[in-house]
Amino acid sequence: MRVFITGVGGALGSRVAALVEELKEVEAIGGLDVVAPRRPLRRTEISVVDPRERRLVANAVKRFKPTAVVHLGIYEPDARATPRVAAERTAAGTTTVLGAAAELGGLDRIVVRSGIEVYGRRRGAVQVPDESSVPDPTTEFGRTLLRTEQLALATAEDVEATCAVLRLATVVGPDLPSPLARYLRLRFVPVNGIPDAPISLLHVDDAARAVVAALRLKLNGPINVAGPGSVTAFQTVLLGGNTPVPVIGPWWGIARTISSMVGSPVPDHVLELLQRGRVADISKLEVLPDLYPAMDTPEIARLLHTWADYQPIYDTPETPEANESGQAA
Repeated sequence: MRVFITGVGGALGSRVAALVEELKEVEAIGGLDVVAPRRPLRRTEISVVDPRERRLVANAVKRFKPTAVVHLGIYEPDARATPRVAAERTAAGTTTVLGAAAELGGLDRIVVRSGIEVYGRRRGAVQVPDESSVPDPTTEFGRTLLRTEQLALATAEDVEATCAVLRLATVVGPDLPSPLARYLRLRFVPVNGIPDAPISLLHVDDAARAVVAALRLKLNGPINVAGPGSVTAFQTVLLGGNTPVPVIGPWWGIARTISSMVGSPVPDHVLELLQRGRVADISKLEVLPDLYPAMDTPEIARLLHTWADYQPIYDTPETPEANESGQAA
């Protein structure tokens, strides 16, 4: 198996690459991202290139000739890039990588990182959606995830490959840039007034293990992955010894402005989570023990405050700066 990993420079991607390097059935590993991984990788061939540089991206994929694609190049708004740049990188990387891999022939499996944001939080929607719930995203990030899913599934169908779609809860970790985690660690944290809705979290290590298990087992279709249990934003803030500030209605606009001014922007999918909560049914994992998280959501919420905040907010260039070799200029 020849595995090509997008988003390999991020905290999740580098963890996945390190685990894939341990699989005996993997002949070669390639990876692509706008930055190089921060952890040492022994077997992974890295291409440092902005996903918007479509020709360079396609060339990197074609040189590697993957039989498996692990697509983690899904850029969350206000994590590693601004919302506009995040959406551009996600869209360009998805179409280019999957298109180039499909053209080569030999592609037999795809694993794509999605999120439970695809279910949306429209009024009257299922409160705890399972994989049979119809996706109905109500934020731009949710719509980006759904478009990514659809393209990956269509590519897999065209080449007769499997496609595991991992719908992850909000992923957090000690070295992972997360707008939600950054926000919840503020000294004074605006939270929703009554009722304070439940949320699910997923530790980055559990997310990485789930991705590798889906690759190894050649799974197919959507799978929700979240830490068991739930917390609320109010509870999470108290766990860190900080001060929750209940707000309602139009006061959220003021809260978002102040939060951005102190270095913690609140993209629309995070605002939706804070106002309406976000959880998902993970009962499917009962028959997929290799994907079941080791850490539950309340434990992750407690640990969140022990991790130093990730700085800077945007650690990658906002414009493509790659040269012809695919290395950063």
